[in-house]
Amino acid sequence: MRHGEVHNPEGILYGRRPGYRLSDRGQEMAARVADVLHAGGHDVRLVVASPLQRAQETALPTATSYGLEVGTDPRLIEATNHFEGVAINANRMVLAHPRNWPAYVNPFRPSWGEPYRVLIRRMRDAVAAVLDHAAGGEALLVSHQLPIWVTRLHLERRPLVHDPRRRQCSLASLTSLTFEGRKLVGLSYWEPAGELLLGATDMVPGTSAAAENEGEEGE
Repeated sequence: MRHGEVHNPEGILYGRRPGYRLSDRGQEMAARVADVLHAGGHDVRLVVASPLQRAQETALPTATSYGLEVGTDPRLIEATNHFEGVAINANRMVLAHPRNWPAYVNPFRPSWGEPYRVLIRRMRDAVAAVLDHAAGGEALLVSHQLPIWVTRLHLERRPLVHDPRRRQCSLASLTSLTFEGRKLVGLSYWEPAGELLLGATDMVPGTSAAAENEGEEGE
């Protein structure tokens, strides 16, 4: 699961920065997913989240609904990014500044952030770590858009280099992996809180109905 909408009135690319909590709408998204999973008879036996506040807050309603504690796995954390702390959607010209040119040397790695292969390795390890604990049932892992999307591209044997506008990984969405034993046999995508995306803002909306967060001045 990707976290819900974040309270981010300045439109900052928050990355791994501490203190970015869910907005009221983000809290509603997290609660909606918990309600849908519980009402649908999903057998959630384990809830694990990235250590970042927005992921922990997203995981809590589902954990509470199933009488579970929220576990923490640092391997689910957001990717590092050279532009963390910058309001990139408010003024795209900042990306063209000469001081940022070294970050564009290798888009295949990518050179502006955590290498895709490193991302995939840690995400796969995080998934593998819960398979035995949730055997015969389900585990909910709460992470972030880029780690989830790149892992999906890898599992679907698609190129890792991609256009962020084409990411199918909306706020509070579920990218579900189905296993028989330890063998992956299915992958699906679901937006249980999809109607709440209308009116929501996101730093990278991808293919969702959420708007691009440009900060208060852009609104």
